[in-house]
Amino acid sequence: MNDQWYIITEKEAGERIDKLLVSLNKEYSRSEIQSWITSNYVAVNGKNVKRNYKCRVGDMITWTVPENKRQTIVPENIPLSIVYEDHHLLVVNKPRGMVVHPAAGHSNGTLVNALLYHIDHLSSVNGDDRPGIVHRLDKDTSGLLMVAKDDTTHVALAKQLKANETYRQYEAIVHGVVDHDSGMIDAPIARDPNNRKRMAVVDGGKHALTRFQVLQRFEQFTHVSCRLETGRTHQIRVHMAYIGHPLVGDPKYGRRKTFAIDGQALHARSLGFTHPATNKWMQFETSPPAYFSDLLEKLKRSIDK
Repeated sequence: MNDQWYIITEKEAGERIDKLLVSLNKEYSRSEIQSWITSNYVAVNGKNVKRNYKCRVGDMITWTVPENKRQTIVPENIPLSIVYEDHHLLVVNKPRGMVVHPAAGHSNGTLVNALLYHIDHLSSVNGDDRPGIVHRLDKDTSGLLMVAKDDTTHVALAKQLKANETYRQYEAIVHGVVDHDSGMIDAPIARDPNNRKRMAVVDGGKHALTRFQVLQRFEQFTHVSCRLETGRTHQIRVHMAYIGHPLVGDPKYGRRKTFAIDGQALHARSLGFTHPATNKWMQFETSPPAYFSDLLEKLKRSIDK
């Protein structure tokens, strides 16, 4: 362990502690330092604080840099479906079942492992364990992701996401027959107070807005298109369950299995954004994977009987 300390001067007064520590530990990313704070490796005047704590003159900040904090990610020769690539960024079609970046229980076989093998340079904004990763898709959600090759591009794309200036359209198959041809779900999302491993619609949660449109109705299911106006964790899965139409196969928010599929029937079909270097709007589209199309065909055949 590496113990360090710093006394806040008038110049730093009012600054968030996570931002301050980034300036004092330039070799680490802000996300890494925020993890130190949440893991109680940081104290102010001997007491642990939250990462948004505003520093005061005379505060003594002490922190411990965890040993071996950074893991070595091994590049792996995993095939990548690259939809677009240039010097600044790429758009990939992530397959169903692939984890985006290494985490507990998933140290290899991730999109990041594949990217490190195929791409010479990736952005470092999100730390060593998430190089290039601007946004994520759940393991069992397939579809389009943008990846940044440099930090300037990464920051610009992240700002577009935060400002809701990107276009993200998904396709899903949900339980039940959705009555309205289209609609908007405006409901805040936060950690489920009764189950910290799930998200839920919670008063006081983060603003979340999903627009949906019915593509086709079946006897007990509906094929829908969903457009994200915000990007909360599990947003489409939580919102569709909230209105009584959980995604088929969803292990967290769905009903008991009705089809032999692993994970939710969800595909990120369209992705649009303004290219940070050219300032030109770019939009990409990819068809759902075979299991999704097969399920739709099965539902269509049930109507024709």
